Amino acid sequence: MEANARSTPHAGKRAQLGGTDRGPRPGTRFSSWTPLNHRAGNLQLFEERTNLVLHWFDLWTDRQRKHLLHSLFTRCTKSQLKYCKDLLMETVPVTEADFTSVLPRFLSLYVLSFLSPRDLCSAAQVSWHWRVLAEQDCLWAGRCISRGWFLPYTPVEKEYGAWKSHYVSCVSTLDWLTPREDAERYGTLNRQSTETIEEGEEEEERRKERRIRQMIRDKLRKEKEHSMRTRKPWGSYTKPQGGGRDQTRRPNSGITSVSLPALSWPQRTLRSPSVCLSLDREQPLAATQSLQRVQTSNPHSERLSKASGALSSFTARPPLPQVTPPTLLLLISNRTPAYELVLSGVKDGVVVVLYDHRGTLPALLAQVERTLSGQRAQRLGLLAPGGTEEVHLLLGCSLSERTLLTPDHKGFWEKLGGWVAPTGEGGGIDIFCALAASASGIALMQTLSALTGLEVLAPMGFAAGSFQNILSEWSDGAVHTGLSEQQPASPARQFVCESVLQGWCRQAQWMEEALGELRDCRGPQLQSVSLQARGRALGHFLWEKISLEELCVSKDLSEALTEGLTALTTQGETRTLEFLARFLIRWSNEKEMEGEETRGGGKGENKGLEDFSFALHDSNKCVGLVLELPQMVFDWRGAAARELHHSECLYLGRLGSVLKVYQEPLTAALNSNRAILGYADIHIVLSPVTRVLELNRVFHADLQARLQQWGAEQCVGDVLVKLCSKLRVYTNYLNNYTTALITIDRCRETKPLFRAFLKRADRTLATHMLSLQELLLCPAWRIQEYVTLLQVLSSHTHINHPDHTHLCSALNTLLAFREFIQKLKRNSERDSVMEETQQMIQGCPSLSEGNRQLIITQDAALLRSSDEQIPESLRTYEQVSDVGLFLFNDVLLLTRRNVRHTPFALAHRSTHTFLASVALCSLAVRGLIHTRYVRHAFVLEGPSRSWVCATERGEERERFLSVLRSAMNSALTQHK
Repeated sequence: MEANARSTPHAGKRAQLGGTDRGPRPGTRFSSWTPLNHRAGNLQLFEERTNLVLHWFDLWTDRQRKHLLHSLFTRCTKSQLKYCKDLLMETVPVTEADFTSVLPRFLSLYVLSFLSPRDLCSAAQVSWHWRVLAEQDCLWAGRCISRGWFLPYTPVEKEYGAWKSHYVSCVSTLDWLTPREDAERYGTLNRQSTETIEEGEEEEERRKERRIRQMIRDKLRKEKEHSMRTRKPWGSYTKPQGGGRDQTRRPNSGITSVSLPALSWPQRTLRSPSVCLSLDREQPLAATQSLQRVQTSNPHSERLSKASGALSSFTARPPLPQVTPPTLLLLISNRTPAYELVLSGVKDGVVVVLYDHRGTLPALLAQVERTLSGQRAQRLGLLAPGGTEEVHLLLGCSLSERTLLTPDHKGFWEKLGGWVAPTGEGGGIDIFCALAASASGIALMQTLSALTGLEVLAPMGFAAGSFQNILSEWSDGAVHTGLSEQQPASPARQFVCESVLQGWCRQAQWMEEALGELRDCRGPQLQSVSLQARGRALGHFLWEKISLEELCVSKDLSEALTEGLTALTTQGETRTLEFLARFLIRWSNEKEMEGEETRGGGKGENKGLEDFSFALHDSNKCVGLVLELPQMVFDWRGAAARELHHSECLYLGRLGSVLKVYQEPLTAALNSNRAILGYADIHIVLSPVTRVLELNRVFHADLQARLQQWGAEQCVGDVLVKLCSKLRVYTNYLNNYTTALITIDRCRETKPLFRAFLKRADRTLATHMLSLQELLLCPAWRIQEYVTLLQVLSSHTHINHPDHTHLCSALNTLLAFREFIQKLKRNSERDSVMEETQQMIQGCPSLSEGNRQLIITQDAALLRSSDEQIPESLRTYEQVSDVGLFLFNDVLLLTRRNVRHTPFALAHRSTHTFLASVALCSLAVRGLIHTRYVRHAFVLEGPSRSWVCATERGEERERFLSVLRSAMNSALTQHK
C-alpha cells in the first residue's frame, strides 16, 4: 500500500514541493514548500536548489547558458548589476584596454597630439577607430601650418584627412640629403681631388660631422622636452572666423627646402597660424646657432659650410602668408526698407554686418570687432536710413554735424576708423545717404574725415527719391568746389551687384511690403539661422520670384506696347507681328517729331530724362542723370535744375493720375445716379489733390520758362520762393491725409462697389503701379525731394550769385515744413503703435496716457529657482512661461506670451496677456553671471516682487538692458 502511494505520479512532485517541511507551516506565503520562518530549513532548501541549478547549468550548451544569463541580468536591479560588474572586474581584470574607447574624444586627441607624424601614421594602422582619430585635422593642421604648407582648397564640412594627405605629399617632395651626399652630388664640400689624402683625415672629418649632428639632435631634444613641459592646455582646432582655410594659400616661392627626418618637431596647442609659427620659429633657429658655434671652432670650417647652409635652408622657411583681409566692410541697419534684397546681392569679398537699429554704439562696435577678428577692412560702407543732413545710425542716435563730436560718437568713429586701411592704400568711408547735397552734410563729411583720417564719400543728391540718390554721382575731393572734370564711379556698386542695387533703389518701398509678408510666412521656418543668413535667404527668394531685371523696361517701350496691343485687338489683324512692327515704327517717328517741336521748351530733354530713369539695367548707362547730358557736365546748377524739372513732371503725372483714374470715374458715376461713393467722401479724399495739382502746375510752368533760357546767371530761386509762399495748401492737405485714409478704409469695408473699383484701378500702368493710398502720399515725398534738390542747388551756387538769397530763403522754409511733416509722421506712428499694442495685450490697462511712447519690445523666458537660499552661481532655474517685455518711456510692461500656430501653415502668431507693470522710477535691474545652469539671464526687481528673465541670445540681452538702463535714467531725471 505504501509502495503504491509512493509510485503515484504526484507523489514525487509533492515530495519536492514539500522540501524538508512536512506540510504548510505558519508564516508561509504563496507556497507551502518555502520555509520563510524556519531559517535553517530555508538555507538548506536554497543550497539544494542552487546545487541542482548548477548541475543543470553544467549539462547545458553554451547557447542555453547565455540565454539563462541574459534572463537573470534582465531581472536584476542596478545594485545587483553593479555587483556583477565588480565581480567580473576582479575575475577578469582589464589589463590592456583601448584608451580611445574609455577616454573622451578630446582627451584621446590630446594624447595623440604628442606623437610624431610617423607614429601617427603607425597608429592609424591599428584599427578603423584609431585611423579616424589619427587623421583628424586638429592633429595635422598645426604641423602643416608651422612649416608653411597650406591647403590650396577648402575641405568640405565632414571631410577629414585632408591635412594629413597634404602633409604626406609635401614631405614626399622634400629633397633631403646628408652633407656627404650633398657633397658627392653637387660638389659643395671642399674635397681634394688628389688620391694621396690620408684615410685618417677622412675618418676624422666623418667623426666631426657625426659630433655636429649629435649636438644638433641633443639641442633639439632639449628644446622639445622644454616645450613639452611648458605646453599649454589642449585646444581643439576650429576654423578661423571669416574664411579660415580658404583665406590661406600655399606659398609658391619655388624654393626646395632641405629637411632632416631625424628632427622631431614638438606640436603645440593649435591657435592661429601666426602663433604656431612664432612658437616654433625659435627651435630651428637655436639649432642653426649651435651649428655656427661649432663651425667657428672647427679647422675644416669650409667643408662644413654647406652643411650649415643646408640646415639654414631647412630652418629659413618661407614666411607665413598674411591672411587676406576683407576687401570691403558693409554695415546695414535692419531699419532699412527691404534690406534683405541688398543682402542677397552682396558681392564676394564683402563682409556684411547686419545690426539692430535698437542697439547701442558699444554693442555695434563689438559686433564689428567680432566680425573683423583683428583684420583690417579696405573700405567701410554704411547703409542706414537718413537724409541730406544726418544719418539715423541707431534708434535715438543720429549721426550729424552736431552729434559727431560728442564723446560717444567720437570714440565710436575713432575706433571704427582704426580698422580701415589708410587713404593712401585706398581706404575710406562710403555713406549711402545724400550728405553731399547739403552744406551741413558736407561739413559732417569733412569733420568725419578729419576725425578718422579717411576719405569720406556720399551721393550728391542729383536723383529724386529717397534711395535713387545712391545711383547718381558721388562726391570726391573736388566736387564741393565745382571743379571736378570727371565723375567718380558709384562706390555702392563695389559692395552690391549692380542689377540688385538698381532694383532695390527704385522699388524699395513696395518691396518692403512684399518682404513683410515673406517675414511672416518664412520667418518661423528660418528661426534657427542667424538674422543675416535669414535676410539673405528671403532676399534671394524675392529676387528670384519677382525677376526685377526682367521687369525694369523703358516707360516709352511699355506705353508703345500697350497702345500697339490695344490697336491690334481693335483692328483684328491676322498678321500680328508685322502689324505690331509697323505700329511701333510709326509711333517712334511721331514721338521724334513731337520731341523736335518741343525741344526749345525742354520737353524733349525731359522725355529723354524720363526714358533714362526707366531704362534697362545697363551698367554703361546707369551712372547718373548728368552723364546723359554732355553739354551740362560741368554745370552743376543746370543739372540740378533739370533734375528738379524732370522730377516735377513725374510728380504732376502721378497727381494727374489720381484725378484721371479715380476722381473722374467716381464723379461720372455719381452724376449718372450709379454712385460708387457719395459726394462727401469724394470731396474728403480727392478734393485736396486738385488744389495741390493746380499749385504745382503753375510752378512747373514757371520753372519750364526759366529752363528755356538757361544760362550761368539764370535764377530759379524766386520761382521756389513763390511756391513756398503757398505751402498752406500742402499744410491743409497733410492735415487731411489721415482723415482721407480712414475714409478710404471705411468705404472699402462698407461699400462693395468701391472695393471692386479699387481692385480694378489700383496698381495699373495708368497709376504708375501705385495704389490710391500711395498716390495720396506723393506730396509728402515731394517735400523731401524739394529739400534735397534745393540743397544741391544752394551748395553749387556761389554766395555772390543773384540766385543765392532766394534759394536760401526757399530752403529754410522747406526745411521748417519738412520738420512739420516729420512731426506729423512721428505722432501718427506713435498713435498707431500704441493702438496696436493696446489691442495685442489682453486685459491691459489704458496705455494712452500723456506722452507715453513704446521704445522696445523683447521676448524672454520667465525663470524660477527652487531654492532662493542657494548662491546664484550654483542656483538652478526652471522655465515657468514665455513672457513679453514692453518698454515704454515711463513704465515696463510684462505679459505672458502664448504662441498660436495656424493649421497647415508655418506662420505663427503671438498673443499676450497682461501680467504686471512697473514704473521705471521704482525699477532696478541687474544681470546674472553666466553659469552652467543659466545663460543670458537678468533680474527685474520691482517694489513688491522680482522676475528672473532670460533671452535666447546674448546680443538681445545686452541690447535690452542697455536700452532699459538708459530709459530708467531718463525717467529718474524727469521724476526729480
